[in-house]
Amino acid sequence: MRATILTDDGPTVADVDRPSPGPTEILVRVRASSLNRADLLLVDGRSHGAHGGVGTRLGLEWSGDVVEAGAEVSAFRPGDRVMCSGIGGFAEYAVADWRRCFAFPGEAIDYETGACLTIALRTTHVAIVTLGQLASGQSILVLGASSGVGLMSLQVARLRGAGLVLGTSTKADRRARLADFGADVAIDSSDPHWADEVLARTGSRGVDLVVDFLAGPLINDSMRATALGGRIVNVGRMAGDRGTFDFDLHSLRRIVYLGTTFRTRTNDEIGAIGEQVKASLWSALRSGRLGMPIDVRLPLERVADAFALMRRNAHFGKIVLTQAGA
Repeated sequence: MRATILTDDGPTVADVDRPSPGPTEILVRVRASSLNRADLLLVDGRSHGAHGGVGTRLGLEWSGDVVEAGAEVSAFRPGDRVMCSGIGGFAEYAVADWRRCFAFPGEAIDYETGACLTIALRTTHVAIVTLGQLASGQSILVLGASSGVGLMSLQVARLRGAGLVLGTSTKADRRARLADFGADVAIDSSDPHWADEVLARTGSRGVDLVVDFLAGPLINDSMRATALGGRIVNVGRMAGDRGTFDFDLHSLRRIVYLGTTFRTRTNDEIGAIGEQVKASLWSALRSGRLGMPIDVRLPLERVADAFALMRRNAHFGKIVLTQAGA
């Protein structure tokens, strides 16, 4: 089968052996897969949880059809349409632990869209519902809102009854589109006075919740933009993974600062989060109230071009790899 392997020369599509599912895994015929920022870390030689290094089969998220189920799997059977996360999804076949997978929520969702939802839904639910504890009528700021998970965050915030939804992007054309996904206000986070605009929009109070995909040098302005006793949930570090932290400001504003990742969660924990996602968001997904824009579709053999596009940060929403016959 064809699969994307990390080599000394970068991501390369090569012929490899088809994987076999373990007792708790399913083997999936991949129909589409999507890129995430964490895929770039792997390409750059860094690790993602236990995965990384030359020889790694790339691809953290995909959709397709179950071909074979392991001996301990009862939730899925051959022929089921599934949305998965794990490793090795930029390939014709991939295996995933069944707890990292969802059955498609409805026939109206195609494979390409399904390949974009698993990580975004789980991450957004943890950030906004579990850790963020967003209540109806509260205000939220999504830093880095034009990313796939950022766009899902805007929609989930609106679904949860947020009173004011703010999102940031450094590009004017992207800011112009945020309203389509639930944002009341779009802010340029490259403007040195962006936190002042948040305060102006909230009557000098700040927002109840910040969902932060940027971090790095923006952390102190993020705290200035947060209400007294508010929450910041750090999900990503697209602006940098280091920054000067004003501990006095943190204390003065009595901010609850939380971090989240799936790299240190067990499959059982991820499965439990998946059940919470289905209980909270599945009906909205079926009815079309939640969605994900796909900006670029490329065939699997052009995976290197897909990575280059993501590195240029020239897309809005998701980049999807497709396969013939999907």
